[in-house]
Amino acid sequence: MVEKKKPNDIDVNVGQRIRLRRQILGMSQTTLGDALGITFQQVQKYEKGTNRVGASRLSHIASILSVPVSHFFEGMPTAEGSDRPDSVQHAPENLVTSFLSTSEGLALNRAFTKIVDPGIRKKIVGLVKALAAEDGSEPEAA
Repeated sequence: MVEKKKPNDIDVNVGQRIRLRRQILGMSQTTLGDALGITFQQVQKYEKGTNRVGASRLSHIASILSVPVSHFFEGMPTAEGSDRPDSVQHAPENLVTSFLSTSEGLALNRAFTKIVDPGIRKKIVGLVKALAAEDGSEPEAA
């Protein structure tokens, strides 16, 4: 049985950043695909890191999403860390990117930023930490 090739960590990171920016803008995969002249399925493959995004296509995506190309490489490991296969997946920036790449994460972020009272924000953070502790994960120090 042939084992499936695992996507490259850099391609996955770039894809996550494309997805995050697209979702922040409220843009669908179909809309991005139409602007690029490709199918939404191809956009999905880029976002999952299954297919590598070429330089000219990445430049076009950056233009459509109104960010510099460098935006897609933020949080990448340094050259010294590139020999560690888990370095991209566990970088703190990628935890945020992964969280915001989910519909729940994006919805929670949008709703949370609309809360102007700092006291209520603190209480929400406390509640989430308490729920995480109940779920078996350790709460993070404040």
